[in-house]
Amino acid sequence: MQLTSNQEIIVNQPLSSKTFLQGSAGTGKTTAGVHWLRRLLQSGIPAHEILIFVPQRSLGEPYLESLHEAPDFAVSLIDVVTLGGLARRMVDLYWPLISSQAGFKHPFQPPHFLTLETAQYYMAHIVRPLIEEHGYFNSLTINRNRIYSQILDNLNKAAIVGFSHQQIGERLKSAWVGEMEQFHIYDDVQSCANLFRDYCLESNLLDFSLQVEVFTKHLWQSPLCHEYLTQNYHHLIADNIEEDTPVSHDILREWIPEFDTTLLIFDEDAGYRFFLGADVGSARSLRTSCEKVIRFDENMVNNPGISHLKLGINKAITRLDGEPDHLPEPSKDAILSVLRTPEDPPKYFPAMIEWVADQVANLVDSGTPPGEIVILAPFMPDVLRFALSNQLDTRGIPNKSHRPSRPLRDEPATQTMLTMAAITFRSWGLLPKRINLAFALMKAIDGLDLVRSQLLSAYVYKPDSEDPRLNPFESIPASKRERITYSVGERYENLREWLNAYEQVERLPLDFFMNRLFGEVLSQPGYGFHNDLNGGNTIANLIESIQKFRWAVDVSDSFDPSSLGKEYLQMVQDGVIAAQYTYDLKEHDQDAVFLAPAYTFLINNQPVDIQFWLDIGSSSWYQRLEQPLTQPYVLSRGWKEGELWTAENEIQAANQTLQRLSIGLLNRCRKYLYLGMSELDVRGYENRGLLVRIFQSALQNAVKGGK
Repeated sequence: MQLTSNQEIIVNQPLSSKTFLQGSAGTGKTTAGVHWLRRLLQSGIPAHEILIFVPQRSLGEPYLESLHEAPDFAVSLIDVVTLGGLARRMVDLYWPLISSQAGFKHPFQPPHFLTLETAQYYMAHIVRPLIEEHGYFNSLTINRNRIYSQILDNLNKAAIVGFSHQQIGERLKSAWVGEMEQFHIYDDVQSCANLFRDYCLESNLLDFSLQVEVFTKHLWQSPLCHEYLTQNYHHLIADNIEEDTPVSHDILREWIPEFDTTLLIFDEDAGYRFFLGADVGSARSLRTSCEKVIRFDENMVNNPGISHLKLGINKAITRLDGEPDHLPEPSKDAILSVLRTPEDPPKYFPAMIEWVADQVANLVDSGTPPGEIVILAPFMPDVLRFALSNQLDTRGIPNKSHRPSRPLRDEPATQTMLTMAAITFRSWGLLPKRINLAFALMKAIDGLDLVRSQLLSAYVYKPDSEDPRLNPFESIPASKRERITYSVGERYENLREWLNAYEQVERLPLDFFMNRLFGEVLSQPGYGFHNDLNGGNTIANLIESIQKFRWAVDVSDSFDPSSLGKEYLQMVQDGVIAAQYTYDLKEHDQDAVFLAPAYTFLINNQPVDIQFWLDIGSSSWYQRLEQPLTQPYVLSRGWKEGELWTAENEIQAANQTLQRLSIGLLNRCRKYLYLGMSELDVRGYENRGLLVRIFQSALQNAVKGGK
C-alpha cells in the first residue's frame, strides 16, 4: 500500500532508533508500526528477537495478519504478549526460583494458574460462608457473583497499579463521603481479599493479580529472569500503550534502554480500558524514554463533516467543564451534512428501533455494504439485541453481534448442553425445570418449535416422580405423537437412548460428556447444531471452560472427580462462574451489519462508513456502573491519597468519559452518523441525557456556512 510521508519517516528511520509515535485514531499509526516490523525482518533481524507488547492480544492481530500475507517471514516466531501473558510465562519458567520467597507454602509443588472462572469459584467458597454465617455485606442487595467479581477486581487493581492488596480497604474508605455503613462494607472487602490471597499462597494458586505481583516484585527484579528477557528480545513494538496499566509502563520504562530499537505507539484520544486499569498519563510519560517524538495529525478516515462534528463536540464539552475555549469554530453546514436524525423523534423506544432498521434498509438498498454499518449502544442487553436483529432479519439484512461481557452461560447452546447434563446425571440433584428442558429440546432437535417441544416435555419428563428420567416417545398418547410428528419423535428417541446408555456405562468427566454428546448426536443431521457454526463455537468454549475448571480444582482439592461436574454446574447456575470468552472478531468477515456495545467496537479498532448511536438520551453513555465494592478512580495511580471523591469529581469523570467515547467513535467513522433517539427510554422515563445536550450545543454554537 502507498504510505504517507509521516509513515515513510517511521519506516525509514535508522535501525537504532527509539521513537514515541502519537496521534489520534485513524492517522495511520498501527499501519506504520506494521511496516516498521516488516522493515526489521527485511533487514535480517530474526523474528524471535522481536517483541510486540499490547494490552490485549487482539490488538496485536494487525501485525500477525500482515505477516501472514508475506510467506517469507517466520510469523510463528514473533512474540505478541500482554503483561498477564508475560507474567504467567515467567512464573511458570522460574517457579522454583521464587516460589519460596513469594510466600507460597508448598514451594516444591507446581503452581496452578487460575482463570477468571476458577478464581471466582475459589472466591465463592471463601466468601459464601462469611455471607451466610457472619453477615458480611448484609446491607447490600446485589447478586453474589458481583460481590466475588468486584473483590477480584480490587485485587487486580492493586497488582496493576502497584500497591499492596492490604491497602484496598483504606484507600476506598479514605475517599468516601457518604454513609458510614459503607466503611463496614469496605472492611468486609479487605477481609475477603486477605483471606483469598492467603488461601492462594497456601494452595499454590495464582489468579491474575498474584501472577502479576510475583512477576513484578520478584522475577522482574531477579538478575536471572531479567537477563533472560533482555538477551532474548532486542526489538520492541508496543502498541496502544494508553490502554495498558501503570505496572506495564514501569516495566517498559526500565526495559527500553536494553532494546536496540523501540517503537511506542500512543493514541491521544483513547484510554477506553480505564475501568480495567488503563492509565493514559502513565503511558504519556514514556515519551521521555525515547530519543524522538513523532506526531501523526492527518486523519485518513474522516470526511470534513465528521471532523467538524468532532470539533463541535470538543468545544461543547470544554464549555461544559468551564475551561477556556481556544478551538476554531466548526461549520454548521458541514456538521449537518453528516448528521442524520429522525424528522420527528419517536416517543417510544420500539419506534426508535424501527426507525434505525428502516434507515439501514435504505442505506443497503442504495448500495452501502452491510459490513460498513455498525449499530452501537452503551450496552447491548438481550432484549435490545433481539429487537434489532429481528427488525433487520425481517428486512432481509444480514447482521451479527458481539458482546464480550455476555456470560457464556446465557447462550442458548450452553443452556442446552447444561440441561442435558443435569438430566443425565440425576444423582447430582440439579434437575432442570420442565420449561428449561423444552427450550433445550427445541434447540437440540432440528424442526422442533417451542409449542411442540413443550408438549413433548410435558409427557416425557416428570421431574417430581421417583424416577425422573426421560420417558420413551411411545409413552405419549397417539394423538399427541402425531402433533409432535414422528420424525421429531425418532430424533428424540435417538437422543434419549444415547443419554441413557451414557448414564449406565460411562463415568467420564463433564467435558468428556459434552464432547461426545455434541460429536455423536447434536452435530449430526437432524439435530440443531448440524450447520450451526456459532453454536458449535459456543460449545467448544464451554468444553474448554469445564476442562480448565477441572484441571484447576482437581489438582488442588480433595474432590471426588465424579463430583467436579456437579460443582461446575452448580457454580454456573448460581451465576458464580462468568465463563466469558472473547470470540474471534475475525469471524465476522462476512458482509453484515455489526451490533455491539460502543466500547467493543472501539477496541476492535476498525473504521466503518456509517455509525448508528442508539438511545443517545441515556445516561449510560457517560455514567459509570454502580460498583459498591470498588472504585476505579480511587484505586488508580493518579488518585492523590487523602482526597475525597465528591459529586463534582463524578460530573467531571462523566464529561471525560463522554468526550473520550464520542471522539473515539467518530475517529472511526468515515461518512455519516445516525442518532437514534426517543422521547421515552425503554423503561418509560424521559430521555434528556447529557449526550443530547452536547449535540444540541454543538449545532447551536457552530458557525453558519464556512468550510
